Amino acid sequence: MSKKSTVVITGATSGLGQLVAIELAKRGFDLVLTARSKERAEATRQIIQANSSSVKIDFFFGDLSLMKDVQRVGKQIAAAYPKIDVLLNNAGIHAFEPRTTSEGFPEMIAVNYLAPWLLSHTLKPSLQNADGARVVNVASQASRNHGVLKLPDDLTDTTPFTARGSSPLYGKTKLLNIMFTAELARQWEGTKISINALNPGFNVTGLGRELRFASVIERILKFLRLGDPRRGTDIITRLIVEPKYGKVTGGYFNVGTGNSIEPVSPGGDTAMQNKLWEATKNVLEQKGFLEHQSVRGTE
Repeated sequence: MSKKSTVVITGATSGLGQLVAIELAKRGFDLVLTARSKERAEATRQIIQANSSSVKIDFFFGDLSLMKDVQRVGKQIAAAYPKIDVLLNNAGIHAFEPRTTSEGFPEMIAVNYLAPWLLSHTLKPSLQNADGARVVNVASQASRNHGVLKLPDDLTDTTPFTARGSSPLYGKTKLLNIMFTAELARQWEGTKISINALNPGFNVTGLGRELRFASVIERILKFLRLGDPRRGTDIITRLIVEPKYGKVTGGYFNVGTGNSIEPVSPGGDTAMQNKLWEATKNVLEQKGFLEHQSVRGTE
């Protein structure tokens, strides 16, 4: 990566996204960040600039649970930045109660899976204009607890669930991230864009903020020195900057070692990965969020 590389980061106003933005700013990246809140964006800008005073930061505002916002923000970014070197799909939520978006999608599926899918597609022209761009998807070993995968039903399943029942659904969204990463790498073969996913490990961030005792738990974990988010920040940064990760695509890599991980079944199943791709494309087309153009590699 050159000194003036441009990185797009979703979910950059807190947690791992903010820490990675700080780190990449120190390394000379121009930052393009998505946010919902103007206040949190401004606070994040000040934090980053306190570490790197000369960094270029550009915010684009939208709600990533809404595909109309994802599409709009993606088009705005692509128009402003005809060359993008890195897309970090980092934004994610663990909802402990069921919520359905105004577009009819289950909220966790929308934020954690459909948004990265659609944003990657929308930014593809700008990524292709960079020489060896990278897409990095934040997945999780929570994917190992994913319940039963049912396609295409899972993409629009708004069945109520309890706080306890939320974990398999969250895990399923992370399994979909891993499967999407592998399939996108095949679909974009020949574009010189590498697409990889990672497990950031256990990190004390705002992901579980809906839990009643989240702040107490966070303080205890920090006291015990568990869940240090710097480990998650490190593996994300490595996938973005280290040359070796630019030479592989469709991989899933682990926190700490940076080694490849074998996804839990059916995560590594090529037929299921393709089935997920087609199901996702179909549901987004039906809802009017994919224009009639190819979503394949170099066609």
